[in-house]
Amino acid sequence: MTKAWMLACVATLVLTACDGVQKDEAPTSERAAEAAGDKTLATGLGDNAKFAAAIKAAGLEGVLAGPTPYTLIAPNDAAFDTLPAGAADAMMAPAGRKQLTAVLTNHILPGTMLAADIGKAIDAGGGKTQIATLGGGTLTATRNGDVIVFADAAGKQAKVTRADSARSNGVIHTIDGVLMPTN
Repeated sequence: MTKAWMLACVATLVLTACDGVQKDEAPTSERAAEAAGDKTLATGLGDNAKFAAAIKAAGLEGVLAGPTPYTLIAPNDAAFDTLPAGAADAMMAPAGRKQLTAVLTNHILPGTMLAADIGKAIDAGGGKTQIATLGGGTLTATRNGDVIVFADAAGKQAKVTRADSARSNGVIHTIDGVLMPTN
């Protein structure tokens, strides 16, 4: 029952993210589908231990283990250390689960987007593109030289430090910051 409820909530979030606000279509390519690895997003977060622990605490492992493709913009462990003192612990506590889920779904993008796909969308958008998140927010992607940079609605930026970690149901891009949702 809990898994079904969680999947229904995620489906609602996806529909909400796509409703009403004009956003660029998620950049994807055939090459992204061909790049799939043998681990799922849920089991392939070994390099991002704090993000993996947060995914587990929020109960999102089942979603990221399923067949639906996603792109994770996963903060590295050092990124979590830059949060205000006690913020990560407060979100990981049962009382902070709603806020934790909002932060995490702000780092999940529908579909599989390789760095090259995002780069093409940035070029097509004249130097930036907006991408809808699973949580209903929008991230802005730009480039600083050859590095893709994501910014949240408040303007906080995070650079991609490792791109295109392929999984069987999507791709992971590691970033050096935590991007916060607007709500």
